[in-house]
Amino acid sequence: MADELQRSKTMAEMRTVEIEPTEEKSVEEERVAAPLMGEKASLQQPPKSPPPEKSFFWKVVRFMQDQWFLIALVILIAIASQHQVPQEHQKLKTEIVSYLCVSVIFFITGCTIKTQVLVDNYKRWKIHLFVQLQCFFVFSLIMFGVVSAAATNRHFMDPGLLCGMLLTGCVATTISSNVVMTGQAHGTQALTVVESTIGNFLGPFLTPLLFKAYLSNDAWYTKVLPSEPGGYAALYQRVFKQLGLSVFIPMAVGQLVQYLLPGPTKTVCTKYKASKLGSMALLIIIWQTYDQAFASHTLKVLPASNIAFLVFMSIALFTLMLVVSLVSARFWMGRADTVAMCYCIPAKTPAMGVPMSTVLFVGLSPALEARLQLPLVIFQGMQIVAGTILTVPFKAWADAVEGSLLNFDTVSGKAQVISDMEDIVRIDVQSQTSFVYFLKLIKARNHFRNVLTEEARKEKEARSSACNGHMSNVLVEAHREVARIHLTGNGELTSVILNT
Repeated sequence: MADELQRSKTMAEMRTVEIEPTEEKSVEEERVAAPLMGEKASLQQPPKSPPPEKSFFWKVVRFMQDQWFLIALVILIAIASQHQVPQEHQKLKTEIVSYLCVSVIFFITGCTIKTQVLVDNYKRWKIHLFVQLQCFFVFSLIMFGVVSAAATNRHFMDPGLLCGMLLTGCVATTISSNVVMTGQAHGTQALTVVESTIGNFLGPFLTPLLFKAYLSNDAWYTKVLPSEPGGYAALYQRVFKQLGLSVFIPMAVGQLVQYLLPGPTKTVCTKYKASKLGSMALLIIIWQTYDQAFASHTLKVLPASNIAFLVFMSIALFTLMLVVSLVSARFWMGRADTVAMCYCIPAKTPAMGVPMSTVLFVGLSPALEARLQLPLVIFQGMQIVAGTILTVPFKAWADAVEGSLLNFDTVSGKAQVISDMEDIVRIDVQSQTSFVYFLKLIKARNHFRNVLTEEARKEKEARSSACNGHMSNVLVEAHREVARIHLTGNGELTSVILNT
């Protein structure tokens, strides 16, 4: 009996003992507890089968979808070289395309860009000086040096082409292609709109002054031009009429539509890809420019050496100004703003250069007029092709910041965020007049760097999920703080940061 009582007591004690469960780390805990310095967490997941490789045919199809604009451009230039609009209809064609297609581009631009973003970019006066000084003065000085070097041999270049090269260097940046390609490259499209409109507003005043200044050296090639100057009233009337009817009014209407119908406007522009209409309108503008050039038969009567020189000169000058704008902008601008600078500064507009060549002098013959316009037409073709090709690397470069800013899952991602935050802090510092603003930016950057260093040390010591969670929260808060301070810089990048 005593033995039975003892066994019952023992069984009761065993029932009261709490059996500690085996600790099983969740997938999230295993990921968080991974070593700090770049080691990947061992997630308990079945290995995924590698995605099937696409066939060569589908790779070609994907490439054609991505590069449809460049392919269509080559096809249209080939068509323009073989079949042109009759000469008697060239003027009507140019008027229709210049007004209608440019209006479509800026109406769509007005529907997609917020009014406040445009206003904020118009206030960035130091960027205005940066762009216009390089576009008008630096570019024209370099072009004058090229023309002076080419003019040392009187038997090499046609004098009308040399004068046309000078005119090309003095005109403003183009509008329509800049806006479309900046959007394709994920640059700051609002900044491109602002700089293009300012440049074309200043062009009728600055271009004649610069052109006449470079012609005043009485070089041998300047003798081909008439001595009697033309009237500027017709030039101002034509240029400002085109700016008003094809740029400002369509963009204002687009802004009004966006304000009154924000939901449907966003749906049409994003879901139904209405922005593609701007690219198609730009293709029509390019086609009419080449159609006019081939219809004038100027390419047939000029020596092949002159045409080859214009082509290679255009490529070299565009590349030089592209590098200058890229390097100089990166010192104080973000990536998206730098992309906008790379499209605004090297480009030249035939929309203002062509009519200017006809009104600056009285008594120009059709042949001389065509020679003055040809360097500008060839340069535009080179800048369109180069700009289209550059949209691919520029897009990848601009999107790289956005991708890393959203990546807080790995230590390498956090390290990349530090690098990208340096870009954000550097944006537009020199364009601010407030010294307090500059100090806030530096303080936010240092705070972000110190937080990451301290929390990384704690995480390395503790290797706990709680520490990692605290680190991520502090990182996000520091991230948001820099975004709130940087109110007037890159609109798209700031939006990404605030929505993180």
